[in-house]
Amino acid sequence: MPMPPTRDAARALAAGLSALACLSAHGAPAQAQVQRPPYDADAQDSFYCEERKLGYWFYCTRPKTPEQTAPAAAPSATNQLDAITATLRELKAKAILEPTPANVTAYIRFQREQLDRASLFSDVWQRAIWQDPELDYTLQRPVSTLGKRQWQDSRSAERDAVMAQLSQRYGLFYFFAQSCAACEVMSPIVQGVASRWKITVRAISTDGGPSRHFPGYTVETNQRARMGLEPKITPAVVLWDALKNQPIPIGYGVMSADELQDRIFLLTSKEAGRDY
Repeated sequence: MPMPPTRDAARALAAGLSALACLSAHGAPAQAQVQRPPYDADAQDSFYCEERKLGYWFYCTRPKTPEQTAPAAAPSATNQLDAITATLRELKAKAILEPTPANVTAYIRFQREQLDRASLFSDVWQRAIWQDPELDYTLQRPVSTLGKRQWQDSRSAERDAVMAQLSQRYGLFYFFAQSCAACEVMSPIVQGVASRWKITVRAISTDGGPSRHFPGYTVETNQRARMGLEPKITPAVVLWDALKNQPIPIGYGVMSADELQDRIFLLTSKEAGRDY
């Protein structure tokens, strides 16, 4: 049979019930916040993708970003022209080696296309020259009959003016040989040009033989070598510049009177590249 509670036990029980009531009225004390470790994406990926091998559906195999490809550069004009030339040669070779109607026709058609292209280029070229005088070479050296005649007359007048003053500074050395058939043709031409412009001529015989056109000749004593001339070729005409005391070779072999005068005119009054 249970013992009746004592007075002290009753007091303790009442104190416990009172404390429990206070806890119920004021709520339980806040729990201390738990410090969680930071989320590690690589660790999670390693766990799900490597250990458990979940694959593409869990984004273990991440989609690749498409690469930005640069647009292809257009082929240069030179490459295009080379390709046309190569195609034309290939079609021609195929038509020659296998002359079937299809191969020959293909070559003719492609060749005609290129001929049309060349004709268009030539036409545009001509129009551009007509419209831009700086590009028109015929203004410097005419090719038409009327223009060429006018240019030649103007050129002859300029040449004659230079030749008229030539004797004040220049003289001629004329190398000939009695055994030289070409000298028989060239000697009267040299004599005629020199007489017209009153140019002094010193005729030199390379083999010691006389000349009926230059009775006052002298025999060569190594003059050509000292002037730097080709020693084995006659006739040879050399202009001597008395101001600079140096020779100006004019030419070898037979020349017409006009050609001889033109060479003298160019070599004494025109710089290279100024008359072409």
